[in-house]
Amino acid sequence: MRIMETLFYEKLANDVVKCNICNHFCKIEKGKKGVCNVRENRGGVLETLVYPKIVARSIDPVEKKPLFHVRPGTQSYSVASVGCNFHCLFCQNSDIAQIPGSQGIIRGADIPPEQIVSEALRGECESIAYTYTEPTVYFELALETAKIAHQNKLLNIFVTNGFMSSRVIKEISPFLDAANVDLKAFNETFYRKYCGARLEPVKENLKLMKSLGIIVEITTLIIPGLNDNPDELEQLAGFIQKELGPETPWHISRFHPCYEMTDRSSTPLKTLENAWKIGKDAGLYHVYAGNAPELGLENTLCHSCGAILVKRWGYNSDSIIDKGQCPDCKTDVYGIY
Repeated sequence: MRIMETLFYEKLANDVVKCNICNHFCKIEKGKKGVCNVRENRGGVLETLVYPKIVARSIDPVEKKPLFHVRPGTQSYSVASVGCNFHCLFCQNSDIAQIPGSQGIIRGADIPPEQIVSEALRGECESIAYTYTEPTVYFELALETAKIAHQNKLLNIFVTNGFMSSRVIKEISPFLDAANVDLKAFNETFYRKYCGARLEPVKENLKLMKSLGIIVEITTLIIPGLNDNPDELEQLAGFIQKELGPETPWHISRFHPCYEMTDRSSTPLKTLENAWKIGKDAGLYHVYAGNAPELGLENTLCHSCGAILVKRWGYNSDSIIDKGQCPDCKTDVYGIY
């Protein structure tokens, strides 16, 4: 196993270290690991156990991330290491995200940054997505890869829970083109009870990303009885509209029972429709209903004239956006085209 000293940590007394990669800011004693279970204090040095171990890699449609405003219809080379700094009871990739904690296993093949980029280019991808688990926990690998990808004119995409430290965002911002950020709910109790984290840092990081020019799209998995209260959804949509801007896309996604949350049914389609309407009523230009193709709420419309700019079916798409504008009324469309 290759071991690498992590970025952004402090050495404290008695060989204790403080990790500064995410907002847990774990204080880790010698021989112990942080919340993510992939950073270990070895003799007073904090080391990452997942450099350069890739456990999953695939060529995906960029819409699968989901990102609807970044080169629609193109392919994204998608990679992940094991581990996560959240422990969501509804984790959709628990077999790789939670395995370092549940089984103490670090899986993956050694694939250095240069190889990741070369495979993306060979696959005729237009971007690299750091996804499936949480890119923050393999940040050293993601950062090195992003720099090389940037030199090769590939876009870089994070699919993230948004709980990284502000220092991480600032470090990668020159190379990070876009991020889909999970805004899992709009109350602290949900974050603490069901994710083992906090809401406020995610909100602050979203504002920071936008201020640095990173294209941001937001996803909220609507879970029956937990985060589907209309008043809470109104507050969440209002935050996006007022603090991030009405152009910021909001994906509301259908929940299906998984991992440790099998005590409730899939999200009713009516609930998704109501959430979609809440987003539109809040003044958001682009609201999408995911995991529910029967609703037909995944097309991108011009917020000015209503023209269909990107028509979607499954992960296929057909775009008429012309140089970042609506061809009918010349209104600018948020994103990268």
